[in-house]
Amino acid sequence: MSLSRRQVAVAAVASVPLAFSVTGTAQAGGHRHRTLYIAGDSTAAQKYANAAPETGWGMALPFFLGKNRPVANHAVNGRSSKSFVDEGRLEVILSAIQPGDFLLIQFGHNDQKAEDPTRYTEPWTTYQDHLRMYVEGARARGARPVFATSVERRRFDAGGTAVTTHGEYPAAMRALAAEERVALLDIQALSLALWQELGVEETKKYFNWTATEQDNTHFNPPGAIAVARLVARELLRARVLGPRDVRRLDERIPESWITWPEAAA
Repeated sequence: MSLSRRQVAVAAVASVPLAFSVTGTAQAGGHRHRTLYIAGDSTAAQKYANAAPETGWGMALPFFLGKNRPVANHAVNGRSSKSFVDEGRLEVILSAIQPGDFLLIQFGHNDQKAEDPTRYTEPWTTYQDHLRMYVEGARARGARPVFATSVERRRFDAGGTAVTTHGEYPAAMRALAAEERVALLDIQALSLALWQELGVEETKKYFNWTATEQDNTHFNPPGAIAVARLVARELLRARVLGPRDVRRLDERIPESWITWPEAAA
Protein backbone atom coordinates (compact mmCIF):
# COMPACT_ATOMS: atom_id res chain seq x y z
CA MET A 1 0.00 0.00 0.00
CA SER A 2 3.05 2.22 -0.41
CA LEU A 3 2.22 5.38 -2.37
CA SER A 4 4.07 8.50 -3.44
CA ARG A 5 3.33 11.73 -1.58
CA ARG A 6 1.83 13.13 -4.77
CA GLN A 7 -0.62 10.21 -5.08
CA VAL A 8 -1.74 10.66 -1.50
CA ALA A 9 -2.08 14.42 -1.98
CA VAL A 10 -4.24 14.00 -5.08
CA ALA A 11 -6.58 11.60 -3.30
CA ALA A 12 -6.69 13.88 -0.26
CA VAL A 13 -7.76 16.87 -2.32
CA ALA A 14 -10.52 14.79 -3.94
CA SER A 15 -11.84 13.75 -0.53
CA VAL A 16 -11.73 17.10 1.28
CA PRO A 17 -15.20 18.41 0.27
CA LEU A 18 -16.87 15.27 1.62
CA ALA A 19 -14.82 14.60 4.73
CA PHE A 20 -14.32 18.18 5.93
CA SER A 21 -17.96 19.09 5.62
CA VAL A 22 -18.90 16.60 8.32
CA THR A 23 -15.79 16.31 10.47
CA GLY A 24 -14.93 20.00 10.55
CA THR A 25 -17.86 20.59 12.93
CA ALA A 26 -17.57 17.36 14.86
CA GLN A 27 -16.45 18.97 18.12
CA ALA A 28 -18.67 20.64 20.66
CA GLY A 29 -17.65 21.79 24.11
CA GLY A 30 -14.26 20.17 23.67
CA HIS A 31 -15.73 16.68 23.17
CA ARG A 32 -14.92 15.00 19.87
CA HIS A 33 -17.74 13.01 18.32
CA ARG A 34 -16.89 9.58 16.93
CA THR A 35 -17.09 9.75 13.14
CA LEU A 36 -18.36 7.03 10.81
CA TYR A 37 -16.21 6.91 7.65
CA ILE A 38 -17.56 5.23 4.51
CA ALA A 39 -15.21 3.53 2.04
CA GLY A 40 -17.21 2.31 -0.92
CA ASP A 41 -18.46 2.67 -4.46
CA SER A 42 -21.11 4.61 -6.39
CA THR A 43 -24.06 3.02 -4.61
CA ALA A 44 -22.99 4.83 -1.43
CA ALA A 45 -21.22 7.89 -2.87
CA GLN A 46 -22.11 11.56 -2.70
CA LYS A 47 -23.77 12.71 -5.93
CA TYR A 48 -23.66 16.21 -7.33
CA ALA A 49 -26.12 18.45 -9.17
CA ASN A 50 -25.13 17.17 -12.59
CA ALA A 51 -26.12 13.60 -11.56
CA ALA A 52 -29.47 14.32 -9.89
CA PRO A 53 -31.73 12.50 -9.14
CA GLU A 54 -29.10 9.76 -8.66
CA THR A 55 -28.47 9.41 -4.93
CA GLY A 56 -25.98 7.36 -2.91
CA TRP A 57 -27.24 5.77 0.29
CA GLY A 58 -24.40 7.48 2.16
CA MET A 59 -26.13 10.78 1.45
CA ALA A 60 -29.18 9.64 3.41
CA LEU A 61 -27.43 7.85 6.28
CA PRO A 62 -26.99 11.00 8.44
CA PHE A 63 -30.78 11.33 8.64
CA PHE A 64 -30.80 8.12 10.71
CA LEU A 65 -27.83 8.87 12.97
CA GLY A 66 -27.63 11.19 15.94
CA LYS A 67 -25.69 14.43 15.71
CA ASN A 68 -23.04 12.78 17.87
CA ARG A 69 -22.29 10.37 15.00
CA PRO A 70 -21.18 12.43 11.99
CA VAL A 71 -20.61 10.72 8.64
CA ALA A 72 -17.52 11.22 6.46
CA ASN A 73 -18.52 9.78 3.09
CA HIS A 74 -15.40 8.87 1.08
CA ALA A 75 -17.20 6.45 -1.27
CA VAL A 76 -16.42 7.17 -4.94
CA ASN A 77 -18.06 6.09 -8.18
CA GLY A 78 -16.51 3.12 -9.96
CA ARG A 79 -14.10 2.03 -7.25
CA SER A 80 -13.35 -1.49 -6.11
CA SER A 81 -11.63 -2.64 -2.94
CA LYS A 82 -8.43 -2.67 -5.01
CA SER A 83 -8.63 0.60 -6.93
CA PHE A 84 -9.70 2.50 -3.81
CA VAL A 85 -6.44 1.43 -2.20
CA ASP A 86 -4.29 1.90 -5.30
CA GLU A 87 -5.50 5.48 -5.74
CA GLY A 88 -4.51 6.36 -2.17
CA ARG A 89 -8.07 6.81 -0.95
CA LEU A 90 -7.78 4.38 1.95
CA GLU A 91 -4.59 6.12 3.01
CA VAL A 92 -6.46 9.44 3.08
CA ILE A 93 -9.04 7.96 5.46
CA LEU A 94 -6.39 6.37 7.65
CA SER A 95 -4.56 9.69 7.92
CA ALA A 96 -7.71 11.28 9.35
CA ILE A 97 -9.44 8.50 11.31
CA GLN A 98 -9.03 8.57 15.08
CA PRO A 99 -9.43 6.15 17.97
CA GLY A 100 -13.08 5.36 18.55
CA ASP A 101 -14.14 6.16 14.98
CA PHE A 102 -15.73 3.64 12.61
CA LEU A 103 -14.74 2.56 9.10
CA LEU A 104 -17.71 1.16 7.15
CA ILE A 105 -16.48 -0.83 4.14
CA GLN A 106 -18.73 -1.72 1.18
CA PHE A 107 -17.13 -3.06 -2.00
CA GLY A 108 -18.05 -5.75 -4.52
CA HIS A 109 -19.88 -4.12 -7.43
CA ASN A 110 -16.70 -3.16 -9.26
CA ASP A 111 -14.52 -5.96 -7.92
CA GLN A 112 -16.55 -8.17 -10.29
CA LYS A 113 -15.24 -6.48 -13.43
CA ALA A 114 -12.85 -9.16 -14.70
CA GLU A 115 -12.22 -7.21 -17.90
CA ASP A 116 -10.57 -4.39 -15.92
CA PRO A 117 -7.34 -5.40 -14.14
CA THR A 118 -7.22 -2.09 -12.26
CA ARG A 119 -10.40 -3.03 -10.40
CA TYR A 120 -10.91 -6.78 -10.56
CA THR A 121 -10.36 -8.97 -7.51
CA GLU A 122 -11.07 -12.68 -7.05
CA PRO A 123 -13.58 -13.24 -4.21
CA TRP A 124 -11.69 -15.75 -2.09
CA THR A 125 -8.15 -14.41 -2.58
CA THR A 126 -7.42 -10.86 -3.69
CA TYR A 127 -10.81 -9.46 -2.60
CA GLN A 128 -10.30 -10.75 0.92
CA ASP A 129 -6.65 -9.63 0.85
CA HIS A 130 -7.68 -6.07 0.07
CA LEU A 131 -10.46 -6.06 2.67
CA ARG A 132 -7.87 -7.05 5.27
CA MET A 133 -5.98 -3.83 4.48
CA TYR A 134 -9.00 -1.81 5.60
CA VAL A 135 -9.46 -3.90 8.74
CA GLU A 136 -5.80 -3.77 9.73
CA GLY A 137 -5.48 -0.08 8.92
CA ALA A 138 -8.51 0.88 11.00
CA ARG A 139 -7.54 -1.27 13.96
CA ALA A 140 -3.96 0.02 13.93
CA ARG A 141 -5.41 3.49 14.52
CA GLY A 142 -7.83 2.45 17.24
CA ALA A 143 -10.88 2.64 14.95
CA ARG A 144 -13.47 -0.08 14.45
CA PRO A 145 -13.87 -1.68 11.01
CA VAL A 146 -17.37 -2.69 9.89
CA PHE A 147 -18.19 -4.69 6.76
CA ALA A 148 -21.33 -4.16 4.66
CA THR A 149 -22.11 -6.64 1.90
CA SER A 150 -22.94 -4.95 -1.39
CA VAL A 151 -26.47 -3.67 -1.82
CA GLU A 152 -28.26 -5.67 -4.50
CA ARG A 153 -29.07 -4.46 -7.98
CA ARG A 154 -32.63 -4.51 -9.29
CA ARG A 155 -32.90 -7.79 -11.18
CA PHE A 156 -35.80 -10.22 -11.40
CA ASP A 157 -36.25 -13.51 -13.23
CA ALA A 158 -39.15 -14.28 -15.54
CA GLY A 159 -41.25 -15.39 -12.59
CA GLY A 160 -40.79 -12.13 -10.70
CA THR A 161 -38.25 -13.44 -8.18
CA ALA A 162 -35.49 -11.03 -7.16
CA VAL A 163 -32.14 -12.62 -8.03
CA THR A 164 -28.63 -12.09 -6.74
CA THR A 165 -26.00 -10.39 -8.90
CA HIS A 166 -22.84 -10.37 -6.79
CA GLY A 167 -21.62 -13.92 -7.17
CA GLU A 168 -19.30 -15.10 -4.40
CA TYR A 169 -18.34 -11.67 -3.09
CA PRO A 170 -20.95 -11.44 -0.30
CA ALA A 171 -20.08 -14.95 0.90
CA ALA A 172 -16.38 -14.09 0.86
CA MET A 173 -17.02 -10.97 2.95
CA ARG A 174 -19.19 -12.91 5.40
CA ALA A 175 -16.47 -15.54 5.82
CA LEU A 176 -13.78 -12.92 6.35
CA ALA A 177 -15.95 -11.09 8.87
CA ALA A 178 -16.25 -14.29 10.91
CA GLU A 179 -12.52 -15.02 10.59
CA GLU A 180 -11.40 -11.52 11.56
CA ARG A 181 -14.24 -10.88 14.03
CA VAL A 182 -15.47 -7.84 12.13
CA ALA A 183 -19.05 -6.66 12.56
CA LEU A 184 -21.06 -7.48 9.44
CA LEU A 185 -24.06 -5.61 8.02
CA ASP A 186 -25.66 -8.00 5.54
CA ILE A 187 -27.10 -5.35 3.24
CA GLN A 188 -27.01 -7.69 0.24
CA ALA A 189 -29.45 -10.13 1.86
CA LEU A 190 -31.65 -7.41 3.33
CA SER A 191 -31.89 -5.39 0.11
CA LEU A 192 -32.66 -8.54 -1.91
CA ALA A 193 -35.53 -9.28 0.48
CA LEU A 194 -36.76 -5.68 0.20
CA TRP A 195 -36.73 -5.74 -3.61
CA GLN A 196 -38.65 -9.03 -3.51
CA GLU A 197 -41.23 -7.54 -1.16
CA LEU A 198 -41.66 -4.48 -3.38
CA GLY A 199 -41.79 -6.43 -6.65
CA VAL A 200 -40.89 -5.76 -10.25
CA GLU A 201 -42.82 -2.54 -10.84
CA GLU A 202 -42.62 -0.92 -7.41
CA THR A 203 -38.82 -1.23 -7.26
CA LYS A 204 -38.56 1.07 -10.28
CA LYS A 205 -39.56 3.86 -7.90
CA TYR A 206 -36.41 3.22 -5.85
CA PHE A 207 -33.82 3.11 -8.60
CA ASN A 208 -32.60 5.82 -10.94
CA TRP A 209 -35.26 5.32 -13.58
CA THR A 210 -35.87 8.53 -15.51
CA ALA A 211 -37.32 9.49 -18.87
CA THR A 212 -33.91 8.92 -20.46
CA GLU A 213 -32.35 6.22 -18.27
CA GLN A 214 -33.27 2.85 -16.81
CA ASP A 215 -30.61 2.31 -14.16
CA ASN A 216 -30.98 -0.86 -12.08
CA THR A 217 -27.86 -0.26 -9.96
CA HIS A 218 -28.05 3.29 -8.62
CA PHE A 219 -30.76 4.85 -6.49
CA ASN A 220 -33.01 7.86 -6.53
CA PRO A 221 -33.90 9.56 -3.20
CA PRO A 222 -36.50 6.97 -2.06
CA GLY A 223 -34.09 4.12 -2.80
CA ALA A 224 -31.14 5.77 -1.07
CA ILE A 225 -33.29 6.51 1.99
CA ALA A 226 -34.56 2.91 2.09
CA VAL A 227 -31.05 1.44 1.91
CA ALA A 228 -29.67 3.93 4.45
CA ARG A 229 -32.45 2.84 6.80
CA LEU A 230 -31.30 -0.78 6.38
CA VAL A 231 -27.71 0.27 7.16
CA ALA A 232 -28.73 2.19 10.27
CA ARG A 233 -30.85 -0.68 11.55
CA GLU A 234 -27.97 -3.08 10.98
CA LEU A 235 -25.53 -0.79 12.80
CA LEU A 236 -27.88 -0.99 15.77
CA ARG A 237 -28.54 -4.74 15.47
CA ALA A 238 -24.81 -5.52 15.26
CA ARG A 239 -24.18 -3.31 18.29
CA VAL A 240 -21.81 -1.11 16.37
CA LEU A 241 -23.99 1.79 17.51
CA GLY A 242 -26.31 2.05 20.47
CA PRO A 243 -29.96 3.19 20.70
CA ARG A 244 -28.88 6.76 21.46
CA ASP A 245 -26.79 6.89 18.29
CA VAL A 246 -29.67 6.28 15.86
CA ARG A 247 -32.95 8.05 15.16
CA ARG A 248 -35.99 8.03 12.87
CA LEU A 249 -35.63 4.32 12.10
CA ASP A 250 -39.39 3.98 11.66
CA GLU A 251 -40.18 7.50 10.51
CA ARG A 252 -40.82 8.79 7.02
CA ILE A 253 -37.89 10.80 5.64
CA PRO A 254 -38.98 13.49 3.13
CA GLU A 255 -37.32 13.23 -0.25
CA SER A 256 -36.77 16.99 -0.07
CA TRP A 257 -34.09 16.43 2.53
CA ILE A 258 -31.82 15.06 -0.20
CA THR A 259 -29.76 17.78 -1.86
CA TRP A 260 -27.16 17.68 -4.62
CA PRO A 261 -24.41 20.29 -4.24
CA GLU A 262 -22.52 21.67 -7.18
CA ALA A 263 -19.35 19.70 -7.89
CA ALA A 264 -16.11 21.37 -6.86
CA ALA A 265 -14.26 22.99 -9.75
